[in-house]
Amino acid sequence: MRAAVLAVFSFTATAVAILQPALGQQKTIKEQIVGTWTVTSFERTYPDGKKDHEFGATPKGVNTFDANGHFTLILLRPDLPRVASNNRTKLTPEESQAIATGSAAYYGTYTVNEQEKSLDLKLNGSTYTNQLGQPAKRIITLITADELRYRNPTSSSGTTIEVVWKREK
Repeated sequence: MRAAVLAVFSFTATAVAILQPALGQQKTIKEQIVGTWTVTSFERTYPDGKKDHEFGATPKGVNTFDANGHFTLILLRPDLPRVASNNRTKLTPEESQAIATGSAAYYGTYTVNEQEKSLDLKLNGSTYTNQLGQPAKRIITLITADELRYRNPTSSSGTTIEVVWKREK
C-alpha cells in the first residue's frame, strides 16, 4: 500500500514539474491573433441605442492577421445581388447601391497594445477611402483559441461596432 501511495505521489510531482512551466506561459494577444478568422456576427449600435446588422443576420467575411503585422478584412452581405449585365463595370444604380452598402474591404498593417488589449490598424487601402488616414482602433473584448471579439468604438459613422469571428481551421 505504501509503495502505491509513493508511486502516485511521485507521478503527480513529476507531472506538476513538467506541466507547470507550460501552464504559466500564456500566449500574447499578438501570438493568439495570427491566423484566419471568419465573421459570425456584425452589430452596429447608434448613439440613440438602436442596433442593426449591416451585413445581415449571417454575414460573410474573413479577417487575416499575419505574424509580420499585416492584415486584410472583407465583409459581405450574403444576399448581394447578381449583376444583370454580367459585367462588373456595367451595374444598374440599384445594383451599385446594394453592393456598395453590403460590402466592405480594407487591408494594411496592425500593432497590438497588450496592456490596452487593443489593435491599432493602419489602412493602406479600403473600399471606403474616407477611412484612409483615420484612427482605426479595435478593442479586444475576448480572444480564445477559437473566437475573437472586438469593438470599433470610433467608426466613421459615429457608431460603435461589435464583431465576432471564429478561427478558420
